[in-house]
Amino acid sequence: MDRLQRIYKLHQAILSRRHPLSLKTLQNELECSRATVNRIIQEMRLYFNAPIEYDRQRNGYHYALSDGQTFELPGLWFSETELYALLTTQQLLAHVQPGLLDTQLKPIKERIEQILAARHLGDAKLLSGHPSEGISKRVRILRMTGRNVALECFQTVAGALLQRNALRISYHGRGNDETSQREISPQRLIHYRDNWYLDAYCHTRNALRSFAVERITAAQALPQRCRDVPEKQLDAHYTSSYGIFAGKPKYTAVLRFTPERARWVADEHWHPQQQSHWLEGGSYELRIPYSDPRELVMDILKHGAEVEVVEPASLRQMLFKHLQQAIQNYEK
Repeated sequence: MDRLQRIYKLHQAILSRRHPLSLKTLQNELECSRATVNRIIQEMRLYFNAPIEYDRQRNGYHYALSDGQTFELPGLWFSETELYALLTTQQLLAHVQPGLLDTQLKPIKERIEQILAARHLGDAKLLSGHPSEGISKRVRILRMTGRNVALECFQTVAGALLQRNALRISYHGRGNDETSQREISPQRLIHYRDNWYLDAYCHTRNALRSFAVERITAAQALPQRCRDVPEKQLDAHYTSSYGIFAGKPKYTAVLRFTPERARWVADEHWHPQQQSHWLEGGSYELRIPYSDPRELVMDILKHGAEVEVVEPASLRQMLFKHLQQAIQNYEK
């Protein structure tokens, strides 16, 4: 039985009795020594503000509460490993989107740190401070190509999404370099390649659209409920083709990787409907459905001479032109 379990058991023992419990009774209940019981009582007073008092006349411990008052321990009861996992999750979220839900998560984070501190964990001492400070030094996420999102705008979008309200947004598209006004029904927030995208039904265009969240320059939650699109319809629209580009697949790319590159690519997940097999000599063939080739072309190019586009001819020609242009840049 660990220390947190003993704290909870002591709490339940006091609550379930009408009379104060002697130290000997608490030793038996908690299956520990007299010194351990005294230490747990002190920790409950210090970290949980438990109103435990010793009644000399009745030789026992009880909660000193006025009529109508109650005392409960925090509702978070996790193992040590689970508590560190929660703090790690909070740390990961902070790296994915700095400031996201800081206000909402702060009380939970502080309570978890109090519980961990109450255990006097040896490794927590080595971390020199709160456990979360140690986690931030040992768990890192490196954002390489992430684009900054205005926190206030992000919280408005996320709030409307979770509360199922419609949104009015101003959106600046990079492609046409123009700003448009839209009324949308948010469906999903997607964190993809270090950036946030909002899948939504656009009432202005009467169709499903994806919006890069950092390009939303203003957002206002509307009082009306948003239109819900069935999950199967969302999946069919957004996940059937390669990458961030939505729509029904029009082509299947056939990529052939060298034996050297295959050792990496064979372990990678490019698309839910990808197909692959090994070829003679150790080469690796990958088949991927796509509709818009732009993102796929970028991913193929990063493999350089260790990949060949076999099909379709249009994609093969597109890669050929990109490589020719790249060579011309170096020949200048």
